[in-house]
Amino acid sequence: MVAAAFLAGWLHGPVSAEQRQVPEDIAEIKLSFAPIVKRVAPAVVNVYASRVVQQQSPFLDDPFFRRFFGGRSFGGPTQRVQRSLGSGVIINASGIIVTNHHVIAKASEIKVALADRREFDCDVILTDERTDLAVLRIRDFDGTLPFLEFADSDELEVGDLVLAIGDPFGVGQTVTSGIVSALARTKVGISDYQFFIQTDAAINPGNSGGALIDMNGGLVGINTAIFSRTGDSSGIGFAIPSNMVQVVARSAESGAHVRMPWIGVRLQAVTPDIAEGLGLSRPRGALVVDVRKGSPGARAGLTTGDLVLSIDDVAIDDPSAFNYRLATKGIGTEARIGVLRDGKQYAATLPLEGAPETVPRDEIEIGGMSPLAGARVVNLSPAVAEELAHDGNTEGVIVALVADGSAAAEAGLVPGDVVLEVNGRPIDTTRTLEDACSARLRTWEIAIERNGRTIRTRFRG
Repeated sequence: MVAAAFLAGWLHGPVSAEQRQVPEDIAEIKLSFAPIVKRVAPAVVNVYASRVVQQQSPFLDDPFFRRFFGGRSFGGPTQRVQRSLGSGVIINASGIIVTNHHVIAKASEIKVALADRREFDCDVILTDERTDLAVLRIRDFDGTLPFLEFADSDELEVGDLVLAIGDPFGVGQTVTSGIVSALARTKVGISDYQFFIQTDAAINPGNSGGALIDMNGGLVGINTAIFSRTGDSSGIGFAIPSNMVQVVARSAESGAHVRMPWIGVRLQAVTPDIAEGLGLSRPRGALVVDVRKGSPGARAGLTTGDLVLSIDDVAIDDPSAFNYRLATKGIGTEARIGVLRDGKQYAATLPLEGAPETVPRDEIEIGGMSPLAGARVVNLSPAVAEELAHDGNTEGVIVALVADGSAAAEAGLVPGDVVLEVNGRPIDTTRTLEDACSARLRTWEIAIERNGRTIRTRFRG
C-alpha cells in the first residue's frame, strides 16, 4: 500500500522503484506531507540581497541639455538601492547556504532570514553564472543549524512526488507539492549547463534558490525558474539537479572557482536532416564537429563526424546533456562513451581533465583615447575560454570586462568579444592590442568576433 511505502521511505530510507504505487483509496489520498515538511523546512531560508545602482537624469539624453549643462552642473548621476528577494538552502550545519546566482548577482549586502525569524549577514564564497548557482556563508556564526542532505537527482523518475519550499512573495515560507513532469530539459535558456528537472509544483517569483525535496526529505534540486507568460506560476517550473549543485558546493568548499572537465571537442546538436543522413530513426546524440589536437578528446580517439550516443551507458540526446554528464563526474575521473562511426558503434574511454592555460593571461585594461578604452582583456587559452563560457577559438585576445560608462561600453563592446584587428593590424596578444590602441587617431577601424560572426566597425575620434 502507498501508506506503508510512504512511511517506510520516511523512516527507513529511499523507496525503491518497485515500491512506488499510486493511491488506491481516499484514505491514501489524504496522507499528509507534514512529517517531511516539519523536518526539512527549517533548512530553507529567505535571501535578501541589495545593490547600489547608478541612475542618470533622463535630461542628459537630450542634446539640448547635454550641450548647455554637460551633466556636471545639472542632472548628474544619482545612486539608488535596488533590492531582490529569493530563497536559499542550508547544506551544512556551520551555515553554508546554496542559492541562485541571479538572486545575489552584484549585491553589496546579503542577509538571510531563518525559519525561526533570526537574521544574519552573509558572505559570498562562490558564485557561478554558468550554472546559475551561488554558495553563501553566514558571517561570524559559531553554532549549528539544521541542514538538508543531498539526494541523487539521477534516481528521480517522471511521476515522482516532490515538494517545492521557498519564500515566493516575502510573506514567509510556502510549501507546494507536485510531480516530476520531465527530466533532462535542455532547451530552457537559463544557464550554460542546461539540464533541468521539470515539475508542476507551483514555483513563483521569490522561490529562486529554494529547495526541491523528494519524499525521503532529500534535496534533489534548487528551484531556479518558471515558464510563464504572465510572471505567475503556470504549472511548469525548473530546478537545477542536486548532482550539479554538489559540483558547485564542492568547489566552494575547496576555495576554487567551478572548473568543468575540458575535452577539447566542439559538438553540435543532431537535426532531423543529420539524423536521416546518419541512418538514425530520430535525432539523438551529440555530433563531433571539431577536435583539438592533443586534447583528451583526441586521445580518446574522437574524430570529426563521430556521434556520441552515451556516457557511462546513459543515453545522450544533445550537447547540453553531454556537458551535464561530464560536469557531474568531475575532473580527474574517466567517462566511458558510446560512439557511432560509419554506421558502427564502439566504446572509448575519455579522460576528464581541467582546461589548460596554454599561454599567460597577461590581463590588461586598455587606456588611451581608442574606442576600446575601459575594456579589460586577457589572452585566450582553453582555461580562459572555459571560465568565460566562450565557445569558439581558444587563441587571440578576449574581452573579460567592460567598465560602465567607458569608451568601450559606448562602442558596444561586451565581455566575450574577441578582438581580431585594430586599423588593419592583427591582434594576437594583449600587448599587441595595447600598443595598437596607444595611437592618437581621428578614425578607428575595429574588427571583433562575436558568437562566431565577424563584426567590423568604424569610429571617429
